[in-house]
Amino acid sequence: MRVLFVANPEKAHVLAMVPLAWALRTAGHEVRFASTPWFADTLTQAGLTAVPVGRDSDLWDQLRRAMPNGEYRPEFGLPAPYDVVQDPERVDWAQLRDGYDHIVQSWHRPACFPMISALVEFARAWQPDLVLWEPLAFGGPVAAKACGAAHGRLLWSYDAFGETREHFLRLKEQQPEGERSDPLAEWLGGYARKYGGEFSEDMTTGQFTVDQLPASLSGESALPKVRMRFEPYGGPAVVPRWLWSAPARARVALTMGVSATDHGAGYTISIQDVLDSLADLDIEVVATIAESEQAKLQRVPDNARLVSYVPLQALAATCDAVIHHAGFGTFLTMARHHPVPQLLLPWDFDGPVLARKAQEQGGSLVVRADRATGASVREGVLRLLSEPAFRERAAALREEIESTPGPHQVVEQLEELVAARRVAA
Repeated sequence: MRVLFVANPEKAHVLAMVPLAWALRTAGHEVRFASTPWFADTLTQAGLTAVPVGRDSDLWDQLRRAMPNGEYRPEFGLPAPYDVVQDPERVDWAQLRDGYDHIVQSWHRPACFPMISALVEFARAWQPDLVLWEPLAFGGPVAAKACGAAHGRLLWSYDAFGETREHFLRLKEQQPEGERSDPLAEWLGGYARKYGGEFSEDMTTGQFTVDQLPASLSGESALPKVRMRFEPYGGPAVVPRWLWSAPARARVALTMGVSATDHGAGYTISIQDVLDSLADLDIEVVATIAESEQAKLQRVPDNARLVSYVPLQALAATCDAVIHHAGFGTFLTMARHHPVPQLLLPWDFDGPVLARKAQEQGGSLVVRADRATGASVREGVLRLLSEPAFRERAAALREEIESTPGPHQVVEQLEELVAARRVAA
């Protein structure tokens, strides 16, 4: 079958989609990966066939221009309306409706508009059997409806999008008939009609969802799920010689991800304070810190090794604990092959929700980023290294991940879903 992946040009999101694309290719299916033209190099570096569609645009540049002093600074947690998953009991209908209206106008529309027309044109020409789209790339379901393909979402985060939609639809049904405004459906419905169809709810959350979080960390959404084991991929990488063998003493990794610095923002914690707080411990700290952030440091302790990048899956194999920002890819890479206890310092997007779930699972500790001091990080690291329960729960999480179907097994499920749809049609 022919499978079309669709993604907005966001590296952290796309990297999480690559292993399933590889699995489909090795199973003999034709795979194309559509995104904006400037992003083609990221896709071809992964060994995938890129389809540049539409015109280049930079949503983050637009966000920076709207910020004071032209600097992008992420806010805590998810933007409205998706912040409903952080405290669903306190959000009402008006907040959800207005949140959808704002996010469609300020985020979804400007991010997706540059791609949609050309994406539909390509989909109609190539005629994919299946379209897999990341949850912010709403051009995916538009193109699938326009060409008649089956389609589903491929998640790179906690499914705040699906859970929010379920809350919205539940409250929508409780409103008077004339007061059921639905900004997301109205926006997507306009595109559906433009290309000869009508809006259907699967345009918001897919006909199914491929979820890469293990069940213990997922939400309670009733949406049709295909659960898939996360496989780490971080882009082109070289394993340095110092990672070939085990360290002489306990190794603690420190990484705050690439998204913040990629978009011109700094880290949400003081790297200097963290390094200073760990300086007298009999450990080795490996800090993967962007060069722009390294330049801000006034001193580097003797027990710290600074690198701008190292493949996390190779680093994880040598670590006794890790400190990071609760990023989806970082968390699962550290959990996937090795039972590494994790100290999570969440701040933006789904980090706070994922961190809460991880702490409940038992293999992680959480300190909110704006409350993370050198002393609190030191305390957390000492607990992770000295209390066996954290490694035991991390091992349980690894076993749960291992028992989840891998990408090649998910390919078989996708083949069955597409075949069943053909029969039903």
